[in-house]
Amino acid sequence: MLGALVRLRVRLLPPLTIGVRAVVVDSAGRIALVRHTYDERWYLPGGGVDAGETIAAAIEREVREELGLDGVVPDRVIGLFLNLKEGRDDHVVLFLMRAKATLPDRLSTSAPFEIAEAAWFAPDALPDATSPATRLRIADYLAGKDSFGPW
Repeated sequence: MLGALVRLRVRLLPPLTIGVRAVVVDSAGRIALVRHTYDERWYLPGGGVDAGETIAAAIEREVREELGLDGVVPDRVIGLFLNLKEGRDDHVVLFLMRAKATLPDRLSTSAPFEIAEAAWFAPDALPDATSPATRLRIADYLAGKDSFGPW
């Protein structure tokens, strides 16, 4: 009976999740984007926070896995958002992270089944297929504006 009630609650009320994304900038001012294997659009790197994981550890892990960058740590939080797409109640923490050097255009990934490509782009030369939400987050970053609200 209790199991049935839990399943009903999950079906009626979307589960609350916490996600992380990052505007990762190199010393030349380029921004790292990823393209997933299941989507043609480009996005900021990020993903979900695992059970028992801090939010800061989650974004460091995602950047390491998706971009192949080690030792890049969060500089600061630049946004807090609510994403209600995909049937979830997803809260997203957006970080600014800075790579210490100018790196090759193409980045390596340790998640080849999830990430088709990872690369640096000048803010004024984003790929045409950059997602609208990603463009908004980058525009806010470039304007020096912290953002809050819907994703």
